[in-house]
Amino acid sequence: MKEKTYFNDVRRLTDNPFLNLYEMDAIAHSGADFKYYFASRRSEDRILVRSGDLTPEGVLVYALDERDPSRILMVHQYRYPVDRYLYELPAGLIEPGETPEEAAIREIREETGMEFAPYDAGMSGLTRPYMLAQGITDEVGINVFGTVRGELSADYQEDTEYIRPMWADINEARRILREEITSMRAQLLLGMFVHADPQAPFEFLK
Repeated sequence: MKEKTYFNDVRRLTDNPFLNLYEMDAIAHSGADFKYYFASRRSEDRILVRSGDLTPEGVLVYALDERDPSRILMVHQYRYPVDRYLYELPAGLIEPGETPEEAAIREIREETGMEFAPYDAGMSGLTRPYMLAQGITDEVGINVFGTVRGELSADYQEDTEYIRPMWADINEARRILREEITSMRAQLLLGMFVHADPQAPFEFLK
């Protein structure tokens, strides 16, 4: 059952092909009206408050070395909004017609040059869609887990991307968590990685 709605209307304020700002006529506890603003990658008819559609728009990839599950594939990526490199797990947008697994295979190839094989996690709670930065956007993401093989390469990256593909073993992952700036999702999943058993590296998904 859907809960009560606390807004009257919403309108798009910008016209950008990638991301737009929306203004919402929101309602306070007192009944007073106020303006609330959020960003969305979606077309105006598909924003979440109108469509209710929780289909993921982006994928995050948790990829372990096929030959050595004590190593996880990471990227050190420049992010324009913060003007710095962040330690992250590979990620990207899901293109029209792609499944999350297909997007993960493509993104891993583009960002790191590696070949990705998805792991069937079944009905794990960590593979369900989730909200990203829900105070400022309606973007929906999803995690895909698996293994990779091949050699690290930056040859397939887009011209606008500054990505350094890298491996992190458990000690390096611990160092990154202690000393470096990471994305929120990388921080949480690295925390699980450092406590996982390399002999059963996906056991925590059960």
